Amino acid sequence: MEKATFAAGCFWGVEAEFRAVPGVVATRVGYIGGTTENPTYREVCSHTTGHAEAVEVEFDPAVVSYERLLEVFWDCHDPTTLNRQGPDVGTQYRSAIFCHTPEQERAARASKERLEESGRLRRTIVTQIVPATTFWCAEEYHQRYHEKQGGGCGF
Repeated sequence: MEKATFAAGCFWGVEAEFRAVPGVVATRVGYIGGTTENPTYREVCSHTTGHAEAVEVEFDPAVVSYERLLEVFWDCHDPTTLNRQGPDVGTQYRSAIFCHTPEQERAARASKERLEESGRLRRTIVTQIVPATTFWCAEEYHQRYHEKQGGGCGF
């Protein structure tokens, strides 16, 4: 199994998108890219931790490629809006790919370049492509939120 981590706005909807992909064996939502250890949702929403809401994806590369996961990432949000997705505004909603290996970084950068060159988007992509740091699991009530509650996020 391999791991991939993506931030694309409200983590509830993003998690649901990735859970639907054959070959994804597990997901968890949480926080990454900030300075506070073991942050809470309230702390992340205070805009003081630097963390992004993100989804950690465990996948079987024999079934689904990292490149396919990148396609899902680009398709499930607007990578041209800085620190915002739909009605959600703040640095915790930024678009980011957190790379676990040099191969993931190369694939992410190539994927971004292909999307930019495709002409599909009318604005510049603002997605960060950075090394993965510690992933802090979000509170239990956030995990698989769509399955538990349905709806949310407005994307």
